[in-house]
Amino acid sequence: MLYLVGLGLGDAKDITVKGLEAVRRCRRVYLEAYTSVLTVGKEALEEFYGKELILADREMVEQEADSLLKEADVCDVAFLVVGDPFGATTHSDLVLRAVKLGIPYKVIHNASIMNAVGCCGLQLYNFGETVSIVFWTDTWKPESFFDKIEKNRQSGTHTLCLLDIKVKEQSLENLMKGRKIYEPPRYMTVNQAAEQLLAIIQNRRLQGEKTETTEDTICVGLARVGAPDEKIAAGTLQQMSKVELGGPLHSLIVTGTMHPLELEMLKLFSGDSSSFENNACQRT
Repeated sequence: MLYLVGLGLGDAKDITVKGLEAVRRCRRVYLEAYTSVLTVGKEALEEFYGKELILADREMVEQEADSLLKEADVCDVAFLVVGDPFGATTHSDLVLRAVKLGIPYKVIHNASIMNAVGCCGLQLYNFGETVSIVFWTDTWKPESFFDKIEKNRQSGTHTLCLLDIKVKEQSLENLMKGRKIYEPPRYMTVNQAAEQLLAIIQNRRLQGEKTETTEDTICVGLARVGAPDEKIAAGTLQQMSKVELGGPLHSLIVTGTMHPLELEMLKLFSGDSSSFENNACQRT
């Protein structure tokens, strides 16, 4: 059996009882290590689970999945995912590979940022399409995610923005020369995401466009959701470019039309509630 086990968002103890039981009876246990991170390291997980963990990076999961699934038809193998197992499309591919090989699988779900984001007070059914904001480079500055935020704003829905993670990435030079030398991990902050959004807004204005999202649009910055040092800040997009939320992982919400209850909840996380005064509530 192949078990896909969600670990939740906080630390080693956020695994479900069902998930822990599965892990402890597996012969091999892999820890997916590139779509998200926990607030504790591999060693802390091993101590609590009582199992040695094998780190599974993107290369292993996407290019060497057959080795990961080896013998899973005759013994139990677990694949651990921070959050919920289906928070990334890569994991669906792993299931399809298992089915093709005749290996049965079982999914053990857990909390993910997709539902835990409700901790800020915005109602989950008022969210539109989720987007990913990627790190820009000097030569690559995509804006497609902004168009999706605009579409959500036009329909009055909120946008959860998942921020880029760069783990075990190679420089262009090392990639071209085939050198297995990796760059230090990088995790996008709310500040960086807000700065990119502000730059896009400015670019669109220079092109004569009027955007639904502006510097005064109310946004929510979240850091380390589910951890003891979870931090939430609400304010304008301009304020989000300066807010300090500490270490990873960060997420950003661009709000749509807010219910009065949502607005009141967000004020709990704002240092300056005056920024909310111009955000009229249209939803009843």
